[in-house]
Amino acid sequence: MAAKERKWKCWKCSEELVKQQVLFTYLGHTFSHDLPTCPKCGRVFIPKELADGAIAEVEEQLEDK
Repeated sequence: MAAKERKWKCWKCSEELVKQQVLFTYLGHTFSHDLPTCPKCGRVFIPKELADGAIAEVEEQLEDK
């Protein structure tokens, strides 16, 4: 594990998050990304960098169509 890699826990369940493929659907299009997810309740942690970067780009591209 990288020295800077953080271990995140679910705020609801206190379970350690595990990387899992998550499906997103937006404007009728589906895409996936591996994200930290709670194995108990299924809540997904979306890092700010991803939300402001790749996800925002996909939203913009789909809205322009």
